[in-house]
Amino acid sequence: MEYDLSEMNRDELQTLRKQVDKALADYDVRRKKEARAEAEQIAAKYGFSLSELAEGAPPKARRKNPPKYQNPEDPSQTWTGRGRRPQWLQDALDQGRQVEDFLIPGAS
Repeated sequence: MEYDLSEMNRDELQTLRKQVDKALADYDVRRKKEARAEAEQIAAKYGFSLSELAEGAPPKARRKNPPKYQNPEDPSQTWTGRGRRPQWLQDALDQGRQVEDFLIPGAS
């Protein structure tokens, strides 16, 4: 089927555009369905379902950075030295203390 677009008016061109957009969307749906069916067959060949393969590996556990600084008045309050300074440290710095005063011995 061939169209002479130069002979079409604006309404006809917009109607054609809508038809083409719908046809493309339908085509994509069909291709995805075919790809899924083929992927399910391949997974089944190896004894898996597609959902089992899609799960992938479990996420890696993030390593927590050890604290470098500690509040001597409350040892449960620590800071890794990354991100925003905790209020207890900022208050001490505002009073003229140095951040080095709060280093945990052996922390690097």
